[in-house]
Amino acid sequence: MFLLAFSYEINGMVKSTENKIQGNQTTVAEFILLGFGVLPGLHGVLFLMFLVIYLATMAGNILIIVLVVTDQHLHTPMYFFLGNFSCLETCYTSAILPRMLDSLLTGDKAISVSVCITQLYFFGSLATTERCLLSLMTYDRYLAICKPLHYAALMNGKFCFQLVVGSWIGGFMSVAILIFMLSQLTFCGPNEIDHFFCDLSPIMKMSCSDTHWLEISAVIHASIFTFPPFILTLASYVHIVSTILRIPSTTGRQKAFSTCSSHLIVVTIFYGTLIIVYLLSDSDALRDLNKVCSVFYGVLTPLVYPLIYSLRNMEVKEALRKDVLSFTGIPAFQANNIYLMANHRYMNLQTLAHVCSPNSCYCASGTHD
Repeated sequence: MFLLAFSYEINGMVKSTENKIQGNQTTVAEFILLGFGVLPGLHGVLFLMFLVIYLATMAGNILIIVLVVTDQHLHTPMYFFLGNFSCLETCYTSAILPRMLDSLLTGDKAISVSVCITQLYFFGSLATTERCLLSLMTYDRYLAICKPLHYAALMNGKFCFQLVVGSWIGGFMSVAILIFMLSQLTFCGPNEIDHFFCDLSPIMKMSCSDTHWLEISAVIHASIFTFPPFILTLASYVHIVSTILRIPSTTGRQKAFSTCSSHLIVVTIFYGTLIIVYLLSDSDALRDLNKVCSVFYGVLTPLVYPLIYSLRNMEVKEALRKDVLSFTGIPAFQANNIYLMANHRYMNLQTLAHVCSPNSCYCASGTHD
């Protein structure tokens, strides 16, 4: 309902702007999202592929949210941020994929100007909030590894809640300014956008109004909500890596790195694809490559994030194991025995593989190589 009401509000602003147009200019009432128009024969395959991706993304992120809420061991600042991050990814994916799935299924590529601007608002707001949350998660890991004695005092529940609320409000309020300025523009054609969702740069190219101040505002917005989080993330990981390297024991270094390795992979994927997408955005020769990177940035990364956090995080895997065994009705003590036996067998196999490797002096039977 909120999305519908917001779309009507945007529609009202766009129409009031159109009514001010003088002369014989014909205003555009809708855009045509070309999407994957060069592959008409594969629309059915693409629909099934993106439908599976959408369902898997929603299931994976909702599962992480449920685990964070229900498992007492995950009620820590790191997992509080992770739960919000997963919630954001479900909304982020839902801002793009349902409209694209509808276009692939029905063949209808038209989207009204108001709905397009509304999609841009939610996409831009969630992307801005995502950058803020990633920087908060990096700061959390920095305090946990570099300032462990002050971590509990600094990252208390109230402070974490304020940081997260500030990220959500800041993301949505800042993009609202750009959307208001965008809604005042006039769109006179052509109305074809060579993309699969509404992004700021392609929409501005459709305008026959002066976009100078909007472009300046977009640069200011990026300067506030893109570069500072990136610099904070980069500086934090420089300190984290240098701190880990100073840990004398190998076990200690591995344990410290394991607490931030998942987040480091996510940050690398996020900023790597973000840089590629927006560095290639104005290049006509690389337009198709830009579209592929946009698919990876907007569709595939929300799918791989829960996989990274669940497969590389022992606490999340343990919480998932407990919930699965609880659902199947296996008693807790029996579940723990099964887990310990499996873990013991795995460790024995690892030890055997290491002892019997070609570089070792002795094999498991005790005979000399």
